[in-house]
Amino acid sequence: MAMTFHDRIFEISPDIRYVATYRGDRLDRAEREGIADASSSESDRYEELLVNPALLTLVKQRGDIDCGGAEFIIVGYGKFLQLVIALPDGHVSIAFEKTANPLAFVGAIQAVFDRT
Repeated sequence: MAMTFHDRIFEISPDIRYVATYRGDRLDRAEREGIADASSSESDRYEELLVNPALLTLVKQRGDIDCGGAEFIIVGYGKFLQLVIALPDGHVSIAFEKTANPLAFVGAIQAVFDRT
């Protein structure tokens, strides 16, 4: 059986708690088993459908003015760090343990999607 995007991203680091892809009109989510202090599934759903696309739109529009664009954002929540990377047809959202450095994994995560 072929590995999914989520499987490949979870392999990048044990500090990855959650992965979601929102591409076109399709939302797919996966959570690492056994994580502490997980947010609610319904809350995560609305974050992917509403909040992350809105944040990316705002940051990309600002970045396009005179910053050379924008590729990703990192949100520091109280219990985890959320990395949201723009894709041509949507975004990928990855929650990391608070002790991780999401910047260290941006290239590896982007490479997962560059292979398609």
